Amino acid sequence: MIQDPLLLNDWHPVATISQLKETPIISARLLGEDLVLWKSGNQYMAWQDLCIHRGSKLSGGKIVDEYLQCPYHGWTYNSDGLCVKIPAHPEQAPPTKAKVKTYLAKEKYDMLWVCLGTPSNDIPPFPEWEQNGYTWAVCDPIKNVPAHGPRIIENFLDAAHFPFVHEGVLGDQDHPEMEDFNVSIGANGVESEPVYIYQPAQYGTTGGGKVSYVYRAFRPFTAHMTKHVPAGWWGADAPSATHGLMLTLTPHDELDTTVWFLISSTMWTDPEVLQKEYTKRITDIFEEDRVIVLSQRPELLPLDLQAELHLKSDRVAIAYRTWLKQLGLKFGTA
Repeated sequence: MIQDPLLLNDWHPVATISQLKETPIISARLLGEDLVLWKSGNQYMAWQDLCIHRGSKLSGGKIVDEYLQCPYHGWTYNSDGLCVKIPAHPEQAPPTKAKVKTYLAKEKYDMLWVCLGTPSNDIPPFPEWEQNGYTWAVCDPIKNVPAHGPRIIENFLDAAHFPFVHEGVLGDQDHPEMEDFNVSIGANGVESEPVYIYQPAQYGTTGGGKVSYVYRAFRPFTAHMTKHVPAGWWGADAPSATHGLMLTLTPHDELDTTVWFLISSTMWTDPEVLQKEYTKRITDIFEEDRVIVLSQRPELLPLDLQAELHLKSDRVAIAYRTWLKQLGLKFGTA
């Protein structure tokens, strides 16, 4: 297990609830720990994926009467992780030390979140989730990203790269200018004032112009932005629109990360359409980001502000690095 107290005591997404409904038992990996995810009654479980008997993976087993049965010798565990049945010795009460290591699991935003330690915070907030007038969805995960979490998060918090990495969709090289803005660090993490940047017409529309982003980093591996598009941006008769987008990560190992995007928007009314459309859009955008993030050196995010050059347009990144240093994050940083 990766020994970073800040991350061990935080919540991380490991699967969608729809995945767990389709597949009753799922194997996962978080911070170097193999997990088995399953449901007993109305409660989701996240356990170490290891039978105490001979070390086989419980994720290869099955659920029997709301108990989890090991595939090797049939040892059966209740919802507290205690072995309650040893088929080879039905007359013998299982020893008290026959217990699986269990972790905290909680459902939120249609996802299952796990904490491997003692939670220092609640699951990060998503201000636009389930708000009236919004439609929300969890995009398909982007798996097997061989990058450290802090580099991925910082890229998300950066709007100045839009004209060059996402030209024609999020930016225009003929309009790279950014207005000045301030950023604060507080009890809830990092938050920017509105960041204004020009975006061109896209997806067959005829609009274009300046839009605003408010960036937040609620936890080291969870960031959020609120994008506001003014009336007329999509076209002469188009109303204003607001999108909330959360980026959160599952750090499996040093260089193995799953990237999750959760979207809440006033532009869509059908969550299935939103999920399908935005998964395609956000995946295309992230693939452009992937090339840049994987090219960055050092691979670890430098927290010493003297290690790289910074400008006013980098204020969100500067605040994020400063905040991570204050928190004492070691994993993925230099």
